[in-house]
Amino acid sequence: MTALVGASATPVTRWAFSEDIPGSRAGPEDAAWPRPYALLQEEDIWRELRFLAKPQSTQFDAERGWRADCVNFQPSPTTRTQDRYVAKILDISGRLWCITGVFDGHLGDVTVDHVSKHLPIIVGEFLQKAFDNEPSRLSDPAFISDCFSRSILAFDRAIAGDVLDIFGGIEGLAKYTDAQIRQIINDQHKGGDVYRRCRLNMYGSTALLALVDDSHENLWVANLGECVRLNSRVFTVLVSPKGNEWDIQVLTATHNGDNDEEVERIFREHPNEPEAVIDRRVLGALHPFRALGDTPFKQPPEFTRRILYNLLPGFQDTAPWEQFLVRNRSPPYITAQPEVTHVFLRESENLSSSSPSKSPLPRFLILASDGFTDLCNSTEGQHQIISDWADGVVQMQSSMNGDVSEDRSNINNILPMSPSTSSYMQTPFGSPPPHPTSSGPSIPGHESRNMALRLLRRCLGGDDRASVSRVLTLDMEVAWIDDTSIVVQTL
Repeated sequence: MTALVGASATPVTRWAFSEDIPGSRAGPEDAAWPRPYALLQEEDIWRELRFLAKPQSTQFDAERGWRADCVNFQPSPTTRTQDRYVAKILDISGRLWCITGVFDGHLGDVTVDHVSKHLPIIVGEFLQKAFDNEPSRLSDPAFISDCFSRSILAFDRAIAGDVLDIFGGIEGLAKYTDAQIRQIINDQHKGGDVYRRCRLNMYGSTALLALVDDSHENLWVANLGECVRLNSRVFTVLVSPKGNEWDIQVLTATHNGDNDEEVERIFREHPNEPEAVIDRRVLGALHPFRALGDTPFKQPPEFTRRILYNLLPGFQDTAPWEQFLVRNRSPPYITAQPEVTHVFLRESENLSSSSPSKSPLPRFLILASDGFTDLCNSTEGQHQIISDWADGVVQMQSSMNGDVSEDRSNINNILPMSPSTSSYMQTPFGSPPPHPTSSGPSIPGHESRNMALRLLRRCLGGDDRASVSRVLTLDMEVAWIDDTSIVVQTL
């Protein structure tokens, strides 16, 4: 069973079937069912959630209540998550823009690591260059949409381009023997720079990035990958108060084989190639039709056979790759072209201000990976879960510190940001809590102030301790749910 150290009380052992686990990836063939799990007490649930999801917060503007709360969750102790997130400020000549994002890696975590760390930097560099050349253009939403898109495309081109430049392009590979290529790319004894650049091409990542300008009047969302309306890999929704309810606006569309338009696009770009898409997968292998990396689907087969096959260590078995490389006749088959959506926040603000609520309420932008959508695959549905979560957030005022503020549009008046000390973030289940700080209580078992962690708990079952405990403590040899990253940003 998942290790539970020093719980506040001895956990009660119960039994679960695979259908009891929301978003379950483990069926009857993976283990004998029922499987044991530990029924946790309330404070132990929060402690375990913090330890597993490691919530983090980034304060963009405390006075206005603009911040982002983030989690990356995988309860299986033997599984390394391939999800990543980002929340940071971009300083564009003294003008502070906000960028947040969720990334879902596939095949491995090398490329998604690279994307999450470096793509926001490239976006910032493109914005800075645009400001240097034409400062007035930063007030043009269409120009920023184009700049945003071009930065992502340039970033993706560099993944393969940085390797091909060494050999003089794809045509230049013919001048080298396999032995010479192996000697060049396996340079671990020299620091491994070329090796690392080559490895980025073996894997892929979806990307969902949200950009907010310094005046907080505009939002751009760049969607790249398997993103479908409230039912897929990654998605984003804008949650705004509307009367006594919440308006949930989906800002992303699908980019995978479930979208007939994407399938038709591939066939238009590759006429007379009936195997360009097989069983709604690119070349019969890849589910995303848009992604970063995944170079074997973007370059001629020579790239994979001459470079990636010669990496040491690299592909242990090339047979699965050959099954789709033989169909690779006119690349690229997938693209890194994002779909960029612009939202004028002032208009959204005016619409929500008509709410008859006692005072203005905050708006939320939710970015999440497919683990979240899997967890919401219940009879309730994602709209209901998001609405209930938003209600719960705005009703939290004064429950933690006893203060009451008339301004509920500022999330910090409702859920003051928790202290982010290393001991607080890393405290394992059952460990003694760190000392409270001047910023407020930091007891690991205390109800969370992190919006993303609260949304995660709502997906796992909310107040149903048994449902939440099953996901957190199931005794299983393999991962029983998919990786889940959530970013909640206030606007």
